[in-house]
Amino acid sequence: MAEVLSQQEIDALLNNIKTGGEQSSSAPQEKEAVPYDFRLPNRISKIQLRTLRNIHENFAESLSSFLMTKLQSIININVISVDQIYYSEYVLSVSNPACLFLFDVKGSDIKAILELSTELAFTLIDRFLGGNGKGTKQAKVITPIEQKVLMVFIEKVMIELRKAWQIIATYEFEADRFESDIDFAQITSQSESVLIISFEIFVGEQAYLMNLCFATFAFDTLLSKLNSQNFSTIRPVKYEGTTAKNILINHLRNTDLGVRVEFGTASITMRDLLQLKKGDVVMMKKKIGESICVSVEEKKLFHGQPGSVNGHKAVKITGRVEPEN
Repeated sequence: MAEVLSQQEIDALLNNIKTGGEQSSSAPQEKEAVPYDFRLPNRISKIQLRTLRNIHENFAESLSSFLMTKLQSIININVISVDQIYYSEYVLSVSNPACLFLFDVKGSDIKAILELSTELAFTLIDRFLGGNGKGTKQAKVITPIEQKVLMVFIEKVMIELRKAWQIIATYEFEADRFESDIDFAQITSQSESVLIISFEIFVGEQAYLMNLCFATFAFDTLLSKLNSQNFSTIRPVKYEGTTAKNILINHLRNTDLGVRVEFGTASITMRDLLQLKKGDVVMMKKKIGESICVSVEEKKLFHGQPGSVNGHKAVKITGRVEPEN
C-alpha cells in the first residue's frame, strides 16, 4: 500500500519545488564548526583554576580586613572571575592612562601586573590622606607623590599574596615599578596566554575594579605543585596538622589588649583645676580600701585592690564584674 503524505509534508515539498531545493525539510542540518586554536592550549586546567580562585578568595578576605581598619569604612572584596586570555586581549582592555604596578614572584620567573582602576586609586589616595574619598580630580595621571601614597596599599597586597600562596610554597612578592601606559608594561609576548584574576572592591556602596595579571609561561613549576598537593582545605603550610581552634587560640594569646585602672573620680571647678600645684590633694569619691575597677579595651571586667610589688605600682585582681542584664 502506498504511503499517504500528510498535508504538512505536501506543503514542505511544494515549498522546496518553488525555491529550487532538492533536500527534504526533514534532512539533518550540518552543525556549525567550533574553531580550536592549536597555538594556545590552556595551560591551567579547570581544577587548578578553582584552586587558584580559592587561594585568592582568602587573599581578598585578608586584604578587606586591612582596608577596613585603614579606611574606617565597610569594605568588601569579591573575586568575580579567573580567566585565561591572550595578553594582547588584556592590553586592549586596559585604559590609558592606567594605574599599573609591576611585581615579580621571587624564586620563579613569574612576572605580573597589579591593575587598579583610576577611580579606586584616587579614592585610596584621598582616604589615606584623611579625605572622605569623594574628591574629584580632572587629570587622570597618577603623580609621583600619589604613587608613594599608594605604595602603602601595594606593599600590603604583596604581603597578603605571600600569605595566601603559602599553601603552594613560600614565595616572595616584590613590587618593581609603576607604569601608566600598558605598552611599557611588557610581561610576556602578545601571543602568549595570561591568567587574569578580577576583583570587585566595595568601599561603602561604591564598587571599584582591581585585576591581577600573571604571565602563565612560567607557571609550569607552580602547576606541578598544584597537582601534587591536596587542596581540599585551603590552609597555609605552617598550619598543617593543626585545627582551626588551635590556630585561633594561638592568635588570641598573641593579641595585645589595652588595660586601664580607674582609682576614682572627682568633680572640681575649672578655677580650681587651673590653680592646682604640686602637693595639692584632690578628694576622690572612693574610700581607702574600697575596690577599684579594671577595664579591658574600655569594658569593665574586674575588681581590684591597688598596691605595690618590688617597688612597682600594681593592682591585685579580686573579682569579676558581673554582667548587666
